[in-house]
Amino acid sequence: MALKKGEQFALFEVDEPETAPAETLAAESLQPSLFDVVDDVVPESAQSPLESYGETDDSMTNDAKTEDPEPDGSEDFGEDVAVATSLPPAGESANGHAIIVTAEGTYTPSGQTLTGPVDSVEKLDKLIRWAALTPFGAPAQIWVVGIDACEMLGWVIDPGSEDDVDDMEVLRTRAAEELTGVLAASLNPMLTAGWELRGDPGHVVHLSRTTGKFTSMVDIVIEPYVWTYWNKDFGWGNRVGDMGILGSPTAGTYLPDDDLPAAQELGRRLAWCAQHLGVLPGPTPARTGAAVVDKIKRERTRSGKGIVVTTAGPVPPLDGQHRGDLEPALGWTRVPERGELDDASMLVSIDQRAAYLASAGMLDFGYGKPRHLRADAARAAAEETKTPFGLWHVTLPAANMLALPEKMPLPHPHMLDDQPVHTWVTSVSLDALCAPVADGGIGAELDDLDITEAWVYPEQGRALDKWAKILREARKVAVDTDDAAMKRFLGSCYKGYIGRMVNPDMWTAKQMQHHHQPLWRAAIIAHCRWRGRRVAMRIARETGRWPVRTVTDSWVYALPDGLDIADDSDALGKMTLEKCAPLTGDVTTMLTDARDTHEINLALKAAFSGDDDEGNI
Repeated sequence: MALKKGEQFALFEVDEPETAPAETLAAESLQPSLFDVVDDVVPESAQSPLESYGETDDSMTNDAKTEDPEPDGSEDFGEDVAVATSLPPAGESANGHAIIVTAEGTYTPSGQTLTGPVDSVEKLDKLIRWAALTPFGAPAQIWVVGIDACEMLGWVIDPGSEDDVDDMEVLRTRAAEELTGVLAASLNPMLTAGWELRGDPGHVVHLSRTTGKFTSMVDIVIEPYVWTYWNKDFGWGNRVGDMGILGSPTAGTYLPDDDLPAAQELGRRLAWCAQHLGVLPGPTPARTGAAVVDKIKRERTRSGKGIVVTTAGPVPPLDGQHRGDLEPALGWTRVPERGELDDASMLVSIDQRAAYLASAGMLDFGYGKPRHLRADAARAAAEETKTPFGLWHVTLPAANMLALPEKMPLPHPHMLDDQPVHTWVTSVSLDALCAPVADGGIGAELDDLDITEAWVYPEQGRALDKWAKILREARKVAVDTDDAAMKRFLGSCYKGYIGRMVNPDMWTAKQMQHHHQPLWRAAIIAHCRWRGRRVAMRIARETGRWPVRTVTDSWVYALPDGLDIADDSDALGKMTLEKCAPLTGDVTTMLTDARDTHEINLALKAAFSGDDDEGNI
């Protein structure tokens, strides 16, 4: 029997008569949209969510659903619970793929009311099977927002107070363990109904259910407990950082405190992510970046056009491998000469705009099984018109034997002043070292680098060009609309994904192993480092000013009034003004009295009021 408009709450009222009293249906049909706080009533033209999804038959699974719900968009978007009225309201791109659950009821990401409160795990199971959500670059998602909604499901933990522990990591670990125990004890009704857990339950509960030949997957994301999962994407030590699509408490981009405004803003972000990235957000920003890569991979596999990388690219076995990163990010400080500060009135930090994203889109990356070349074969490969992607064992000459500027970091972090260094470098660094000194290199000939062996990849190309284009265009939308939350989230996505390329433990599942690409990450870091050095050399030629400090892709200068060293272009990878601070008397004294680079760093930190010099990577 087809369900009628206004019968949304009957989903949970299985013991009630098939036909509800007229006055009850009338009352239920007036349930407001999540955003409909001005008119209080869902317009009659609004499509019923149950009419969108079809009958509430228990046999319906994700795979049985034929089309997504398409609300007609006639709801009024009130401002009483608006988070940022200057931002556009939530779209419908995530509808049919995600549901938001609060203590008040359940909603589509666009704000359409679905059902009443979900006050038991059995009702949650019924909601999921009824909704028949489909994946969208990631498994379908149920977002539980607010501690009250958790309490209704019995998902309550009490790990203690942060005031009782010296290290927040202790509290986090305790909370995570307690949450896993509470969830494992409460999910039995869903497991009995045919769901299976994928891994231990935590802030995300990964569920799958097989019906015939089809397997449905859904992730339940428990918003109040996302903080229990901290990694490099989410924070460091006692500092809470970005928590994925939910934002950052320290940056002021986390969801509002009240549940309904929080649900509204979450719905907007889910819809934004679906619209501009083509996927639902993953459990971490790195996973979101990976989901975009996989969506492109599926499209290219179907069309037969474009580069498709299906295998991991671990670091080959290297003789005499240098400890640490193959291509370390730059970190350098010098003690300025007293005369450099005489006419300076401000300290300026410039950095490359979305540096890692820019490099990811313009570099050719190698894939496939690499060939090991020795001696003459390695040198011959390096002499090709275009240096093939790979790793090269070279000798970096002692810096004091070269005519290099003293007020710049050395061209490669492995290089030393007083002795040659035997090390492995990527093709990007090989090209950079051969570049003229004015362009950031050392002007080396290949013979000067004494290449003894190499690992060269048989296939190469711009494997991340479309990925970078999607994120670049999404970033532009966030910048143009002054959407700080989504701009920050996108930054976490590409930084997190590129950063996790090096870690095979992140990609243990067979279908995820192609994301393990440590040489790609090394090439991106090397490219950003070389590009920054090239710009610093140009600034020195044009202005006579030299950097005092550089961290990753940011460069700090002491400048006089009116001197602008940032680039005019708004393209990614170009230098933009990051921070500016007046060169006060106290800071000037700290800089002139500094005896070593540590004291210089303290002075710069004081000048920039303790801001983090992470760079705009």
